[in-house]
Amino acid sequence: MWHPPPVTVTVTRDRAPAVTVTALVKESVHPSPSDTTNVSEKANAAFVILTRNKDLKSLRETLIQLEDRFNRRYHYPYVFLNNEPFSDEFKEKIASVITGECQFGLIPHEHWSYPDYINQTKAAEVREDMKRRKIIYGDNESYRHMCRYESGFFFRHQLMDQYKWYWRVEPGVKFGCEIDYDPFMFMEKNNKKYGFTITIKEYVQTIPTLWNTTLDFMKKNKDMVPASNLMEFVTGKDGGYNLCHFWSNFEIGSLDFLRSKEYLAYFDHLDHAGGFFYERWGDAPVHSLAVAMLLNKSQVHWFEDIGYYHGPLWNCPKGKANAKCWCPEEESVETRNKGWSCTLDFVALPNPLTSDTF
Repeated sequence: MWHPPPVTVTVTRDRAPAVTVTALVKESVHPSPSDTTNVSEKANAAFVILTRNKDLKSLRETLIQLEDRFNRRYHYPYVFLNNEPFSDEFKEKIASVITGECQFGLIPHEHWSYPDYINQTKAAEVREDMKRRKIIYGDNESYRHMCRYESGFFFRHQLMDQYKWYWRVEPGVKFGCEIDYDPFMFMEKNNKKYGFTITIKEYVQTIPTLWNTTLDFMKKNKDMVPASNLMEFVTGKDGGYNLCHFWSNFEIGSLDFLRSKEYLAYFDHLDHAGGFFYERWGDAPVHSLAVAMLLNKSQVHWFEDIGYYHGPLWNCPKGKANAKCWCPEEESVETRNKGWSCTLDFVALPNPLTSDTF
């Protein structure tokens, strides 16, 4: 695998620190080093990006922002994954705008194909039915492979084996604020396992049996489910799924969590149920239900102070923390689209009295 040399990007800025507005979270975040400071303490972490050659323009725009806002100081590596070979042009033009080592990986065929236990005729009929009913991505076969891959396989790619933390990035997203501390180290030092920026509600037509399939797993594997968890966040007043999920196009998380026997058992249960193909289960509700089932609130963090945009939604800091942002705070989803967002419901949940999760 060819590894292009790192490219140094130097940007001079006023270093006055932004004030975080995550008032309910008491952990300290580390002060920002200057652009010329040698960062001696770093996490064993990487950005991971599932992308294709055709995404080159939008991905370069995203990476330039991410480097400018954060990684020009820390030089964390990048792992780019594709179910088709990356072109030389793609690799060269990506390497020219980032400061960390970059690796380009081909997804194994067995991770981006139908397992033997899936009836492909039935799956095709479902796609046609969803197309008739105009369900978003309902007829998209590749989208289903992507959701299954992000749910159960990206962290098993050999290029990810060396890392303990990941930050998921997608082509075309925007970073609207200076990130003047290391989110990876924040997660590691404060015993966090999963971090998010945006929560929304899922399209119920895409996941009609996901909730009951999850409850079935919990019933059959009671020993894996801790008493202190986040199920209240995803449970409606009627006892069903309230459709809340962490929007997984932005995640900062523990790879040890995804590699755990509990998460792998849950994914395997879902995979054999067939909902990635017989319905249109997304990786966002899958990750979210796993987090809710296996972690407690103290292990999950809302990165309220990271300005982040994935069309059409913003997460944008409020008050003084917005001083180093170009995103408008009134556009933040939990403010503008309260009916879509579950973030304030997450914030309002009580912290656990005990921590019996891994």
